[in-house]
Amino acid sequence: MNPTHISSKAFRNIGLIGRPDKSSVVDTLCLIHDHLLGLGLHPVFDSETAELVPYRNTQTVSRHLLGEVVDLVIVVGGDGSLLHAARALVKYSTPVLGVNRGRLGFLTDIKPTEVIFKLDQVLKGEFQVDRRFLLEMEIRSQKQIIYEAIALNDVVLHSGKSVHMIDFDLKIDGQYVYRQHSDGLIVSTPTGSTAYALSGGGPILHPSMDAIALVPMHPHTLSSRPIVVGGQSEIKIEIRENRVLPMVSADGQSSVSLNVGDCLHIRKHPFKLTLIHPPGYDFYMACRTKLGWNQDFDSLQQQD
Repeated sequence: MNPTHISSKAFRNIGLIGRPDKSSVVDTLCLIHDHLLGLGLHPVFDSETAELVPYRNTQTVSRHLLGEVVDLVIVVGGDGSLLHAARALVKYSTPVLGVNRGRLGFLTDIKPTEVIFKLDQVLKGEFQVDRRFLLEMEIRSQKQIIYEAIALNDVVLHSGKSVHMIDFDLKIDGQYVYRQHSDGLIVSTPTGSTAYALSGGGPILHPSMDAIALVPMHPHTLSSRPIVVGGQSEIKIEIRENRVLPMVSADGQSSVSLNVGDCLHIRKHPFKLTLIHPPGYDFYMACRTKLGWNQDFDSLQQQD
């Protein structure tokens, strides 16, 4: 399927993925499943989600192969659920639609109360296509790649559970930037700029930007500020001698330890995630709603 020209007529086999620890997710999955069957479409659960629902004769496929056999994937849960799904689906360019059963819901933007109405709009061809790039990370030890991961939100270098700062060198496109002593560094996509990077004082980047944000975590030098670089930049972090073993994680997955001399290489992943939004999606409206930008003004108007 060409992600730049998506036809709703191609949405015949539809994958369903859900967060495993919420009964409300199961209710919404069943609602969507039954609605799709009523429309003559073919719902397919990923194998993990299939264990949650009461159906026994429906088709199931492993999450890593789901994107190969379906035309659209619906993720029910929070943004974390979509992050997990994205890493498995991105290589297939399979469009993804998110239903929010979490907290913020920047990525899973459909409300559960509107799911059938919004889903019908999408199936009729009324939707917006939103392409998001990911980051790929490599840990190299003595020039050998020992670990790889991809991230839709961010790659985070941190000190684990220790209260000690960590020491590292940063290079961008082969140019030396600085030696930093801090709690770590957040390397964020525009998608991740409203996540952990935002709490670290980083800038909000519009999802359409081809840019990467580097946000220091509690740097020892107060003049060390976030940096925004081009999306094609090659970022290299070299670990110096530390009192603790620095750790790195991609999208909050299990952290991996780094030794002295190890290098962390971060660049744009070659494949993009194709998100689908129903009509009316507005990134700035999402920011106003999720981040409470107008909260004080709205409360004053209600008082008046």
